Amino acid sequence: MSRLRIFDESAPDNALSILHDHAAIASELAKVGVRFEQWAASKEIVPGASQDEVIEAYRADIDRLMAEEGYRSVDVISLTPDHPERANLRQKFLSEHTHSEDEVRFFVAGAGQFTLHIEGKVYDVLCEQGDLIGVPDGTRHWFDMSASPYFVAIRLFTNTDGWVANFTGEDIATRFPRMQPHASAKAS
Repeated sequence: MSRLRIFDESAPDNALSILHDHAAIASELAKVGVRFEQWAASKEIVPGASQDEVIEAYRADIDRLMAEEGYRSVDVISLTPDHPERANLRQKFLSEHTHSEDEVRFFVAGAGQFTLHIEGKVYDVLCEQGDLIGVPDGTRHWFDMSASPYFVAIRLFTNTDGWVANFTGEDIATRFPRMQPHASAKAS
């Protein structure tokens, strides 16, 4: 189940609010300029589907976002608990950073935790299958996939070179809750 926990940036042990209703999460995130949507596939996606098959199943929503926001490229990333580089990949995203373009991820399967640091608050968003998050450029954030990652995600980019991070050097991410392994990863 998708979840939004909101914290004061100085109180990582005490959530100000916790939301599970998708519409309520989307409404709360919209107040700080973050897009949160749910998408449904136009056709069944079988395990092991190719990148092209995954993209085609969500083509209408992808094309809509590309037209609305000017994204120029799209790809699919997949990570499983047995990936030999999982620890290094996790570490790459755990520190607070920004991007010079929006970070847009749609979770086809599995889950990931985006944590946003905006105007004195921390917005901890657990995204699961069917969730799209759009983090605006310049937004301080970090991403956790857990020590046992499992997700398939569609990524949209303005920069055709893909993901480029600008690390803030702040240690705030170390003080907030990390993602626990997703139920799908435990079953793998």
